[in-house]
Amino acid sequence: MNYDIIGDIHGQAEKLIKLLEKLGYKKQNNIYQQEERRVVFVGDFIDRGKHQQQVIDIVRPMIENNKAMAVMGNHEFNAICYHTKTTEIPSGYLRNHKEKNTKQHAAFLNEYPVGNDKTEGLIQWFKTLPLFLELDEFRVVHACWDQHIIDKLKPKLTQDNCLMEEYYLDASLEGNEVYEFVEVLLKGKEISLPDGISFHDKDGNERHEIRIKWWERSLKTYQQASVLNIPGLNSSPDINIPQKDMNKGYPSDDKAVFFGHYWFTGTPKAISNNVACLDYSAAKEGSLVAYSWDKQNTQHISNNAFMQSD
Repeated sequence: MNYDIIGDIHGQAEKLIKLLEKLGYKKQNNIYQQEERRVVFVGDFIDRGKHQQQVIDIVRPMIENNKAMAVMGNHEFNAICYHTKTTEIPSGYLRNHKEKNTKQHAAFLNEYPVGNDKTEGLIQWFKTLPLFLELDEFRVVHACWDQHIIDKLKPKLTQDNCLMEEYYLDASLEGNEVYEFVEVLLKGKEISLPDGISFHDKDGNERHEIRIKWWERSLKTYQQASVLNIPGLNSSPDINIPQKDMNKGYPSDDKAVFFGHYWFTGTPKAISNNVACLDYSAAKEGSLVAYSWDKQNTQHISNNAFMQSD
């Protein structure tokens, strides 16, 4: 089987349709499909963009009819928690409905209000998305592949690598082991910044941690490790990372891994021979990006195999 691995969509239905058509997928029986090829989505179907339901109406039939696969993104996980009632947390929901969370989720809520039957059905479907995929050919995860964490989390997963229903509460409680594991897989690895240094993220929230290039080894300073370009950090002298926070990187001899999440910009390209990010900021002005994995050419990730919606 040949595959087309597609990055974070975030409600951008027009970009998704353009990319699928450029990749050669056509609608048959109202489902985008192509003989001998299968799409793999890296998660984050929702939030930010204007066409939440249209995206779901494209991707869900593809997945349910075996024309595509997908992993859960942090936005699907957040949606599950935002819409799941509980008596175990004072807010009454697994994810607090405070202003910051509601603002991040506003585009979804405009089309899928809290408590609506259509919303509840979609939330249940989100729970069927695995936290990662391990195929014979390659691996897919939304934000970070950490084999140690995956091995420790597996007893709490279904046979299809979906989080078991009874562990969503644990996954919502900061400090819980399951919470920490899911955070890494769906949001990436973070380390705390030195005292006195912070930055504001794309949503205007102040952050005291940085997401690190978990795929890299030999990262000695915060400046080298940060995925984002943080002016306040980059203008400081080099700050060494404490030994306890040093990163081991993704093994160069492991099978290829694909992920999204990180809002890359510029021309899509491989990070290394076996590592590639497919999120190139399609939620805003960037293109939706795919990588075409062909079984006859599987030795290394090739820069020639990336395709953009625009």
